[in-house]
Amino acid sequence: MLTVNLDAGTSQQGEFAQTLLKSAHEVELTILMPCLNEAETLGTCIAKATAFLRLNGVVGEIVIADNGSTDGSQAIARKLGARVVPVERRGYGAAILGGIAEARGKYTIMGDADDSYDFANLGPFLGALRDGAALVMGNRFEGGVEAGAMPWLHRYVGNPVLSLLGRLFFKIPVGDFHCGLRGFNTQAIRDLGLVTTGMEFASEMVVRSALEGYRIAEAPTTLKPDGRSRAPHLKTWRDGWRHLKFLLTYSPRWLFLYPGAALTAVGGALSGVLAFGSLSLPGGAVLDINTFTAACFMVIAGVQLISFGVLARYYAGITGVLPDHRLSNWLNRSISTDNVARAAGVLLLAGLGLFGSAIYHWARIDFGDLTGPGTPRALIAGLSLTVIGIQMGFQAFMVGVLEIPLARRTA
Repeated sequence: MLTVNLDAGTSQQGEFAQTLLKSAHEVELTILMPCLNEAETLGTCIAKATAFLRLNGVVGEIVIADNGSTDGSQAIARKLGARVVPVERRGYGAAILGGIAEARGKYTIMGDADDSYDFANLGPFLGALRDGAALVMGNRFEGGVEAGAMPWLHRYVGNPVLSLLGRLFFKIPVGDFHCGLRGFNTQAIRDLGLVTTGMEFASEMVVRSALEGYRIAEAPTTLKPDGRSRAPHLKTWRDGWRHLKFLLTYSPRWLFLYPGAALTAVGGALSGVLAFGSLSLPGGAVLDINTFTAACFMVIAGVQLISFGVLARYYAGITGVLPDHRLSNWLNRSISTDNVARAAGVLLLAGLGLFGSAIYHWARIDFGDLTGPGTPRALIAGLSLTVIGIQMGFQAFMVGVLEIPLARRTA
């Protein structure tokens, strides 16, 4: 392990830092570390980063985005020649955003200041950035994870599952979606307008980069147990949920459209089969009116989810939250309060027609017991279409509500 004497060599490191920063436009690389009470390990990380810059002849700077440390971390950083950027707003993402805003380098490589990442071996990251990549993700599973460096739940459940969802939802060719050591073109990431302030910032950076069509590369890196005596800032369930919530929020297809389409298809097929009578299954099971009712409820829920997905994608398209796509372009042309209201009216009339027909046939037998399968099914189907029509009618006006901010900006 590289050890640091804060007194010996401090002036030399400070002189080296000043030489590197003779003028802001000369800085090629900013090495950025978020910091919240990292006095135990910060000095070691800065020393490794300084050694990398010196040994590789890289003109760079080391920036410590301090999030309100109370353990003397700021003094350690300044004594070793790093530049401290105070960030008042708390949170991992807030600290990184504060550091990015102040970075002078054409490229930035960010990593935690807990001595778990190897700041002395940043060559693969810088090489990929020089080769034109806008974002270079570290891959700890390719570089090596030392024993005890990553909790079992993170290594075999959380990270693989979230990485799989990231690849599935956004087609991002990254094996380690949440590696904290990553490099990027500083201005390209600034242009994304990232906003999240917590641990989900790691997901936002890679997702937004992929949605903007940035070139994303990977570099193997190692992970070792961090050198702190206290517990890490990362909270497994809270921060895992925040990552998952972000991935789903930015993918209306997987959050709304696909589940809604599945419910509608299964419910529609089942209700269609049972519309005119029961269905006997092998083994003696019989699907009848109760199953038909459940199938209609599935259709109601499915259409509701599809409607949410359409509204979410339409809003994301008109506000620029998600980039243009064939679906969003079609929605922008087709979706309007008038068009959705017309569709709602058709469904409402169809539902009321079926409902009225059922009441008529029931009245013909003096509202007595119904023996045939047709009338109860017509009643349930009519009510289902009526509910869907009412929901869609209100959603038509929701389209208009979503357009208000856009209209105000263009007025």
